Order: sequence, then C-alpha cells, then structure tokens
Amino acid sequence: MSTTDAVTFWDGVHAARPAAADPRPNARLAETITDLPPGDALDLGCGDGGDALWLARQGWHVTATDISAVAVERLAALARARGLDDRVVAVRHDLRESFPPGEFDLVSAHYLHTPFDLDRAAVLRSAAHALRPGGRLLVVDHGSSAPWSWNQGPDVRYPGPYEVAAGVGLDPTAWTVERADAPRRVATGPGGRTAEVTDHVLLIRRTA
Repeated sequence: MSTTDAVTFWDGVHAARPAAADPRPNARLAETITDLPPGDALDLGCGDGGDALWLARQGWHVTATDISAVAVERLAALARARGLDDRVVAVRHDLRESFPPGEFDLVSAHYLHTPFDLDRAAVLRSAAHALRPGGRLLVVDHGSSAPWSWNQGPDVRYPGPYEVAAGVGLDPTAWTVERADAPRRVATGPGGRTAEVTDHVLLIRRTA
C-alpha cells in the first residue's frame, strides 16, 4: 500500500478521537527506564504522546515522531501547554522513508505495529545504530490482542522478543540483550473496558 494510504489511515485514527488531555506513559517504559540517568531519547510512533511527556518530566530531552501529522501537532501543543517544549521536539516521519537524525541514550518503540508494509527489522536496526555506547533500545510489542485491538483474527502472529532480536540481526559483540520476556498486565481500552493482555518486551544495550 502507498505512503498516502498509511498517512491517511493514521491521521484518520487520531482525528476520529478527541485529543488526550493527559496521556499516560506505557507501563513497560516506566518500569524499565525509571532508574536510568536522563539523556537524549527517541520515541518511535509517539501516538498521543504519553511516553514523550513522561520522559520529559523525568529530565530527558525527547525527539518524538509519528507518521500522523495529527498526532505530532497534538503532542507539540501538549508540550507547550505543560512548559515542556524545551524538552520535547515532535516531528513527523514515515519510517518507511526516513529516520530521525541524531544519537540517543534511549530509543523507545512501543507497539510499533501497522496494517501497512513496514520493514520493522530495518527500522529497529536503524534505532540500534542510533544509540550511543551504553544506550538502550526498548521494544514493546503486543503479545496478544485486546478485545478492542484493530489487529484481530486467527492468523495474527506475535513474534517473541528473541525472535524480534534475531530478525534485527545485531552484532552480539556490540549489542547485548538485557531483557526478553512476556509479562502480562491489565489494560484499559475505550470506554474504560479492561482486559488481561501479554506484552513482548525486548531491551537491548549498545556496548560498543
């Protein structure tokens, strides 16, 4: 499918719901990053912006990117309203065509799933190479479908974290897997609905 189709789809997803007044960070980000010293972070697929705003409040300088201009503009407005615009830069990128420049101490990719063609392994490889030595790549994927998920169906696969790491194909002398597991949590969806879901969590550190 074309870039135009993907942009139209994701702009429509965000425009169809009200802008989040106080978006919350993803649970796996908060539990993983809390003890790390703040630095420069890249948020891939920032969505409503909860992760980017949370990181900024912890002292990180965040580049947040999304394919949707609607999402990017809403996040920029939230950062300004909270006095965090000196710590959050929201920029639009279609990761099939471009990757944000710079070097980072953290790259976060939460639920970077799409119904459109995307070479995720190539994107995550670019993310790993964008890390400074000692920096971490946090990849959190769906390990199951919630009742409100768009990716329903019996043929949906959920590659495990080690499978994702193998697909990225990083040199083990320069990158090491620090975490690879499948914890469960109770998620809250539209209208306050709740369901138990599985996350696939992969944390990779650049060692050289």
